[in-house]
Amino acid sequence: MVVDISTKFAGLDLKSPIIVGSSGLTGSTKHFKEFEQNGAGAIVLKSLFEEEIVFEYNKVLEEAEKYGYDQENIDYFDLKIKQDNLNKYIQLIKDAKDQVSIPVIASINCVSTYEWIYFTKKIEEAGADALELNIFLLPSDAKKSSQEIEETYFEIIKKVKSEVKIPLIIKMSSYFTNLGQMIQKVSKSGINGLVLFNRFYSPDIDINSKHITASSVFSTPTDITIPLRWVAMSSGKVDCSLAASTGVHDGEGLIKMVLAGVDAVEIVSTLYKNGASQIKVMNDMLINYLKDQDLESISQIKGLVSQRSVTNPALFERVQFMKYFSDREDII
Repeated sequence: MVVDISTKFAGLDLKSPIIVGSSGLTGSTKHFKEFEQNGAGAIVLKSLFEEEIVFEYNKVLEEAEKYGYDQENIDYFDLKIKQDNLNKYIQLIKDAKDQVSIPVIASINCVSTYEWIYFTKKIEEAGADALELNIFLLPSDAKKSSQEIEETYFEIIKKVKSEVKIPLIIKMSSYFTNLGQMIQKVSKSGINGLVLFNRFYSPDIDINSKHITASSVFSTPTDITIPLRWVAMSSGKVDCSLAASTGVHDGEGLIKMVLAGVDAVEIVSTLYKNGASQIKVMNDMLINYLKDQDLESISQIKGLVSQRSVTNPALFERVQFMKYFSDREDII
């Protein structure tokens, strides 16, 4: 029996639901053919970071002020930094399109509505098949209301939508007062795809040196639970395609997410740990699972265990462990 694991995400036709997420692995085309040969459905290029461009400009600005450059010189440096970053990224898009036939998705990691939006039209012209905006606004500023933080999302989306015609994908955070409502609102903003959720740098403390360090860079399979819950609760209730990110490390995780209702998953950590061949391993497990169920396509299992499909939807909203712990004296 021939099994079809192709899917559609954000208007893109994918030969499998596995998308290689944005990371150092996608900052050059070195591994792209290998990803495609192992069955990747699409590749998200390493993000162009708004913060890096701003930081680089601020360093130049400090030097300019130190040596007394006038405003005209400063404006030149500003333009040159932006143009250099843009030119490098445009070349990466073109190289990727030359290397593979699967969709190539550009990515911008953004925290504001500043001038980086100028880049988006150029990215479209370079041949990107879609654009993913990785938006993360840590709610740490006590002077900003939750409404102000949320409004930034919609300002960014509105401005970018006015610039480009290619599919727009939003990779969002789980840091919201009412996450369910925010997922709904973002999905109805005219975007084509929504990825739940992004993963960012988290600080840790070295107790010996008393310095701030980075916590684990890679996700683990147990991290799947948060996106799994929200995908299951959002499936069939949003106005765009759904994808999951963070914690999908193997074929079992992939199958769980499809059952919960995703159109695709983005993977990174498992590729660092297991190599590009992990894509084939995951796809093969999905194919064998469908064969065992005597099914011919992933569309037949998509969303079967979403909140709207199960007999007890309240299980996805349960937040207490009281019954579990009360029955387990061995772990207390």
